[in-house]
Amino acid sequence: MAEHKPKRADARRNEKTLLDAAAAVFVASGVDAPVRDIAAKAGVGMGTIYRHFPTRADLIIAVFRHQVDACTEAGPALLASAGSPYAALAQWIDLFVDFLVTKHGLAGVLQSDNAGFESLHAYFLDRLVPVCAELLDAAVAAGEIQAEVRPLELMRGVGNLCIGADADPGYDARRLAGILVAGLRCGTMGG
Repeated sequence: MAEHKPKRADARRNEKTLLDAAAAVFVASGVDAPVRDIAAKAGVGMGTIYRHFPTRADLIIAVFRHQVDACTEAGPALLASAGSPYAALAQWIDLFVDFLVTKHGLAGVLQSDNAGFESLHAYFLDRLVPVCAELLDAAVAAGEIQAEVRPLELMRGVGNLCIGADADPGYDARRLAGILVAGLRCGTMGG
């Protein structure tokens, strides 16, 4: 029995590698990117991907959850390591933009499964709104940004800037989200 534990740990590592690769490919090329591109980026065969994720929807849902978890974990880590709470917020928003570009593609794939999508959306809100709130509160407490924006309001604003980014390679959602976040700084909006 004990000999199976390393396999499970390896399987978890392999799955994380696959999800990281799939997320990167989806951000760069959209959720319709060929599975062979994901396999190449992960350094595995296509059979390995299909063994973990039998359908594209399975893979996309797993990437969605993986990215939510990564954004959730990144908030406190960035607060601890960034030069300031504002810098942590700006870096977190960049991660959030990458996630949203993938999420918009996900919405199209899961249109036929509203219950599944609603469940993922609730997971997204439950995990990410508190992280955004923590980052905003820290930046307000440090006197770096104004207290005028609520976490969900900021997340929706960034989300709206990301609409269409997956369909237009010339559209830079990160740049526009950066302009939005810069506008929160004290003194930039008459504060």
